Amino acid sequence: MTAPKKEFRVLSATAILGYGFPEASFREGLRRRPHLIGADAGSTDPGPYYLGAGKSFTDRSAVKRDLRFMLTAGIRRGIPVVIGTAGGSGARPHVDWCEAIVREIAAEEKLTFKMAVIYSDMDKARVRRHLRKGEIVPLSCVPPLTEAVLDESVNIVAQMGVEPIRKALAAGCQVVLAGRAYDPAVFAALPITLGYDPGLALHMGKILECAAIAATPGSGADCAFGRLRGDSFVLESPNPKRRFTRVSTAAHTLYEKSDPYHLPGPGGELDLTGCSFTELPGGRVEVRGSRHVGTDRYWVKLEGVRRAGFRTIAVSGTRDPIMIREIDPVLAGVEAQVRDILRAERIEGRIRFHVYGRDGVMGALEPVKTVRGHELGIVIEAVGPTQAAADSACSLARSTLLHYGYPGRISTAGNLALPFSPSDARMGEVYEFSVYHLMPLARPDGFPARTVTVRGGKERK
Repeated sequence: MTAPKKEFRVLSATAILGYGFPEASFREGLRRRPHLIGADAGSTDPGPYYLGAGKSFTDRSAVKRDLRFMLTAGIRRGIPVVIGTAGGSGARPHVDWCEAIVREIAAEEKLTFKMAVIYSDMDKARVRRHLRKGEIVPLSCVPPLTEAVLDESVNIVAQMGVEPIRKALAAGCQVVLAGRAYDPAVFAALPITLGYDPGLALHMGKILECAAIAATPGSGADCAFGRLRGDSFVLESPNPKRRFTRVSTAAHTLYEKSDPYHLPGPGGELDLTGCSFTELPGGRVEVRGSRHVGTDRYWVKLEGVRRAGFRTIAVSGTRDPIMIREIDPVLAGVEAQVRDILRAERIEGRIRFHVYGRDGVMGALEPVKTVRGHELGIVIEAVGPTQAAADSACSLARSTLLHYGYPGRISTAGNLALPFSPSDARMGEVYEFSVYHLMPLARPDGFPARTVTVRGGKERK
């Protein structure tokens, strides 16, 4: 392989497709002549629902807007465009959804290009074979996977590394649309193919996948620019309102990581024990010393969910200082009364109160035990095996809490303020993560893929 160029330049459009970015930032990024335009399109952060339901957590029109800028700029300038975790969760329905948007844009903008579509879905039979051989390893705080749980799970995906994307780019694809992917792989695949250091490429990708979140002031709705060199990489913002600092860059390196020095990913880990961050003029930061250390076997993370029922909620609040003082025994009493009625009526369901102003964010982990505010927000959550059961449980909990008596109460009713009518909102199906485990792969590039030539939105026969 020939020696890499002096630098490899990457434009990260946005933290997640659909989050948006200022057009001026994107145009400035293009003026810096990138060799790659990329975006990580998804995350598990919004929870298990979107993976289970096969839906995107970002708005379609917003995703189309971001993709239009990226595709028209990339294809007309000959710059590869790489999208990872398409559709938000990266399962087949999400990838197909995103592909439809790409084809719409191609038709509207009269674009012709070669595209790779890579799926990350894992067949249950394949997972079961590894499970029976004892090769499915749970991540921290996750129970071991069982065949019964596997049977209940849907849309199981594996987080692919750089190899399938490298394979697609080597085949001459100008656009790569990938399913669930290791976030840095979107930005690191091409420079690694060109001979750049994998540790530096992956570390730069780790920061660029969140775009300007790592800048100061941070934003997920703005672009970021990276320059990968032989022994370092430099990060900068195309928006003059933002700058990268040593602290902001180092802090984002630790983002979503439990170990500050060892960041695991498909086939290995980033070793940052020798990493350094140096501020440069113009709001830039140079990073050195990142190393990639491979593992004996190539492990990937599996993600899958199972349906846990249906949910209904009611949003309410109280400003009564007496009720606020008695809030814990009030909620415990309401829960017990509702549970007894549900049991007597043979209605399956459970309720939960999210109390904002007390511990609504951290729950039992909240270190401040004394309520100091003059009002509390109470979200009543009910989950049942059917939507009707969830509706019944929520309605019963809401009406019981509304009129529940407590010591010192002066009025005879009106414990709660309900801002909406109707007060109860159906939230639909509830999913929970059921597969969050590691599995070895014999072939890191062995993800199902197809290559098509799109001409004005249509496939060339």
